[in-house]
Amino acid sequence: MTTVKTAISLQQSLFDQVEALAREMQTSRSRLFVLAMEEFIERYQNRKLLQEINAAYEDVPEPAEQDHLRSMRRQHRQLVEGQW
Repeated sequence: MTTVKTAISLQQSLFDQVEALAREMQTSRSRLFVLAMEEFIERYQNRKLLQEINAAYEDVPEPAEQDHLRSMRRQHRQLVEGQW
């Protein structure tokens, strides 16, 4: 796998926290940033997928479809009436 070097700018306080966490985890800063970005991307993609799923399910039926559903319910009630 090819790796690419990049430079980023951080506030000193955030850099200090990254340094401390990298020492605690006994890993490099680079590895810590990779782990953080992988998790961030995964969460972002999951949120995006959830939004797409929610959008698909919030689709309101068209009037003709609503009429058809009402008719089906009415027929179903007639079929099962008196069975329970």
